[in-house]
Amino acid sequence: MTQEDFIVFDRKQAALGQLLFYDKILSGNRNIACATCHHPQMGTGDDLSLGIGEGGEGLGTKRTAGTGEDRIRKRIPRNAPGLWNLGAKDLHTLFHDGRLSIADTYENGFNSPAEEWLPNGFNSLLAAQAVFPLVAQFEMSGNLKENEIAGAIHDRIDAAWPILAKRVRVIPEYGQMFVEAFDHIDAPEQVTIVEIANALAAFQAVEWQSLDSPFDKYLEGSTSALGDSQKRGLDLFFGKAGCASCHSGKLLSDQQFHAIGLPPFGPGRTRRFDPMVRDVGRMGESDRLEDAYRFRTPMLRNVELTGPYGHNGAYPTLEGIVRHHLDPDGMLAVWTSDVAALPDAPWLAPIDFVVWNDKREMARHARFRDIEPLALTDGEIADLVAFLKSLTGTTSVSAPPFGVPDTVPSGLPVDR
Repeated sequence: MTQEDFIVFDRKQAALGQLLFYDKILSGNRNIACATCHHPQMGTGDDLSLGIGEGGEGLGTKRTAGTGEDRIRKRIPRNAPGLWNLGAKDLHTLFHDGRLSIADTYENGFNSPAEEWLPNGFNSLLAAQAVFPLVAQFEMSGNLKENEIAGAIHDRIDAAWPILAKRVRVIPEYGQMFVEAFDHIDAPEQVTIVEIANALAAFQAVEWQSLDSPFDKYLEGSTSALGDSQKRGLDLFFGKAGCASCHSGKLLSDQQFHAIGLPPFGPGRTRRFDPMVRDVGRMGESDRLEDAYRFRTPMLRNVELTGPYGHNGAYPTLEGIVRHHLDPDGMLAVWTSDVAALPDAPWLAPIDFVVWNDKREMARHARFRDIEPLALTDGEIADLVAFLKSLTGTTSVSAPPFGVPDTVPSGLPVDR
């Protein structure tokens, strides 16, 4: 990858987006920011299998599920993905089930959960994505009757965005920054959720652009950038192991959907009519049976930093997820629940692994496999893991352009 592969974003907008990304003003109860679940300390994730959203306290593996009336009511159904290289021009689909994509389905240019109610004017796919966690009950908006954001969403998904925009623009520092960063904004009263999302996208795209890994240097011609084990792993990745059949192209992802039989657990991303706890993956978006239990291929740069791995964070280590790809059914048979990084929430424990007791659902889950078992030696697996670690950026990771701000204009505490 080179700079030519990325969308060019305005730096003033990115600087504004940095503050918004770390500011809890964008959550219904003003108690959680984008950064809470996508923090640079955790490789732009949260180090958890399934996140603790609205109502939780703390960061990463120290995050708790809250207490009393404020405790969480549900775990986030899927793993918080890393944010690396989301400003790439070739990126056309986001979310584990692909429910957001660039498309002409609606006049706004996207196929999304907001359908025709998604506004026009987003500067990128990443900007369109940014508005959805803000209106997700268990992620950032909170529960019905707790705040005006959650109440508005109950009416219609787009009803909350104007309220959030007003929250931000009436803060004098934010209002002035929007006027300075956007040519078409002459007064704070003109700021909408679109400008907020565009600033968030600009920040994320600029802050977490990674193209300086040893692997990238090797592609540029520096044969010494990779060690012997990493070179053997590279050969396996693009050859015998078949990893590149899905992790292909500059993004190391085909942006398609595949069923690899990861151990199911958690509340699942159920649809309103699902009678049981489960996660059917892409089928939840497409309603096509052939898409059942298939999830989007993740991009792999900085994968070493973004565990746990899989759409539900089923494996804490690279070796674990590699071994699962090589033998899905065998690994599923020996997987145990203690492997999952789930903060203690006794009131949710009864459903955390209840899907394992549903023999029919587990049988359906077992029918869908897009990868065949492949026998590799322990040494070959170690080489593959070594290669995956060569995808970790250097300066892009250690010295990002903006970093974590000390304070934000709302005056709310910053997660550090």
